[in-house]
Amino acid sequence: MKSNLFKILIGMLIFLMALTVAGCPAQGKKPQEPDVKQRTQVYKEEPTISLFINETNKTERIKLEKYLEGVVAAEMDPKWPDNALAAQAILARTFTLKKIKDGGVKAHNTDASTDVKEFQAYDPNRINDKVREAVKKTRGEVLHYQDEYINGWFHADGGGATASSAVEGLAYKKEKTPYIHSVKDPGFVITVPENKSWTAVFSKEQVREAVKDTIGNDPGDLQEASIVETGPSGRATIVKINDISLSAPALRLALDNEKMRSTLLEEFSVSDKGLVIKGKGYGHGVGMSQWGAKALADQGKNPEEIVKYWFKDVEIKKLWK
Repeated sequence: MKSNLFKILIGMLIFLMALTVAGCPAQGKKPQEPDVKQRTQVYKEEPTISLFINETNKTERIKLEKYLEGVVAAEMDPKWPDNALAAQAILARTFTLKKIKDGGVKAHNTDASTDVKEFQAYDPNRINDKVREAVKKTRGEVLHYQDEYINGWFHADGGGATASSAVEGLAYKKEKTPYIHSVKDPGFVITVPENKSWTAVFSKEQVREAVKDTIGNDPGDLQEASIVETGPSGRATIVKINDISLSAPALRLALDNEKMRSTLLEEFSVSDKGLVIKGKGYGHGVGMSQWGAKALADQGKNPEEIVKYWFKDVEIKKLWK
């Protein structure tokens, strides 16, 4: 009798132990870590960033949304349609967070800078109520491609169509950007005359120095100039100065990207005055055309529809309330 009772007690004990283990499957294991990508892209609240003020050589702490007001005001006409400004805000926010994630501005050990060459344009003096409302309207919204921030590229005017890739428009090869594609730019109809057709002339010495600065080789006295390769949207990708071939986007930056307004070229030749370049559009042509954003806003498109028009297979995520 005692033996049977002992067996029953042992059986009950084993059953209870098994039940306890079954009810706690994670017992003895560490809690699963959240994905690294998720950790870097989920915010409980709006972040405060460090901003290097180039004009005063000082660093300030500023709420990100407040900082974006100064960016949108500097990058787009503050009097433009609300939804165009709001689309610019989404791109500016995306650009900012991606740059911060990639290391910020190492020269100043800050998240951002007011120098357009180091980060993006910033001018708080241009902020108006339209800009404030545009930033507020898209608060926390960023563009993602496969759970990563995209490069939120934009330019003034696409000359009728945007670049087919970042390589074509920017000679950018640091990472793949499959969300960039060529689309019709409706802004070309309403843009200013200097974007529809422009001519720039650079002296022979200026061209020579620009080539040397770009690739380190001296092309000699300017004798010949030609377009070697163009991309799918018609933009020059490789040009030739005498017998030296180089990147068209790189040459544009070395010469003067405000005079050589784009790489969508109609003429690239040598005259007695120097290098004559004719073209259309303004900017590198990659991503969102600002004049195009204005045209889409005039058509009644909302900010999210506007930014998705320019970037393929992207999604909008709201990172904070």
